[in-house]
Amino acid sequence: MKRKTLLYTILTGVMAMLLGACASVPMAPPEMDLKAKNMSAPADKALVYLYRNESIGAAIKMTVNLDGRYQGQTASKTYFMWLLPPGRHEFATVTENTATLPLDAKAGETYYIWQEVKMGAWSARSKLQLVDPATGRTGVEESKLIQMGM
Repeated sequence: MKRKTLLYTILTGVMAMLLGACASVPMAPPEMDLKAKNMSAPADKALVYLYRNESIGAAIKMTVNLDGRYQGQTASKTYFMWLLPPGRHEFATVTENTATLPLDAKAGETYYIWQEVKMGAWSARSKLQLVDPATGRTGVEESKLIQMGM
């Protein structure tokens, strides 16, 4: 009887892990995602994408702050997009660590920030990296737009 109880406990645990394996965040409608992917930076603003295109750490949501203000959370294969005034901005992601990336945004320019998932001691860690436009566009294309303002 003990063997059946142990097997049942293991199977229940595995099923719970599989059901909860993918974190979810509020997603923008598909038409907004398409529009965001085809935007160009206006002459008076900087266009910034922060994306997370990895499958690793899919069960983990990662908090994103911009200039000290909460913006939401990323999940696997998601991205944020902002039109920002020119000047200094700081992006931060909060996981087991807090990773920051300062950006001196210029009007009319487009920037891509990759939120890389790293292995941590107790939970996932992250790293923010400014990447080249070709790499960034590919990462954003692989991802879906997060609904902001929720």
